[in-house]
Amino acid sequence: MKQMIILFFAALISLGASAQQSNQGPRLINVQAAAEMEIVPDEVWVQVQLQEYDKKGTGKVNIEKISNAFLAKMKGLGLTEKEVSLQNASGYDNYWQWYRKNKQKTPDMKASISYILKLNSVRQLEQVVQALDDEATQNFYIQKVSHSKIEDYRNELKMQALKNAQAKASLLAGAVNAKVGAVWQINEPTENNYQPQVMMMRMKNESMDAGGEPALNVDFKKMKLRFEAPVSFVLVD
Repeated sequence: MKQMIILFFAALISLGASAQQSNQGPRLINVQAAAEMEIVPDEVWVQVQLQEYDKKGTGKVNIEKISNAFLAKMKGLGLTEKEVSLQNASGYDNYWQWYRKNKQKTPDMKASISYILKLNSVRQLEQVVQALDDEATQNFYIQKVSHSKIEDYRNELKMQALKNAQAKASLLAGAVNAKVGAVWQINEPTENNYQPQVMMMRMKNESMDAGGEPALNVDFKKMKLRFEAPVSFVLVD
């Protein structure tokens, strides 16, 4: 009987130790998965603002004529309705009542219109700038950039980040004579998409070089994509 009691308590101690070890869970190593890449944009959105102006000898050039000439030039460059869209206008359509009221107060007030162009290269951007009416163009700048295969690049970046995390975890674990096992947890990722600085385009009537040509500064930086996510690996002996 005494021997049975001793065996019973020994079993309880063994179960308690196993339960305590189970509650502690596996040994883990936590690292930050990270990767980044730079890509050249092949989708560039630019905003063009046109405005009526006074021409010597003929008077004011109205916004309708300016707009029609602009659209004809964009069509000549191969742009379609998919790449050219109206952003806003002051002087007609929904703005007509506002424009007429303020025109009475300010007779010299000029109507304006803004378009958004979707371009695919710096070369195409240069062609658009060269085709603009320098007198009518009041503002021209890059609004945003992207890439047609942006999602493919992001997926590639995620996979590379996890590979980097596994290599980092293996390096750290090896320093304490441990090995990295299976992935225990991958937390919600954070994706950062760097947008290059907007480059302003000054038109001929605002800035001329010594030779009388437009002082163009057509340049934009590469896009930097970055992926980060905390990852946990199981440590094994």
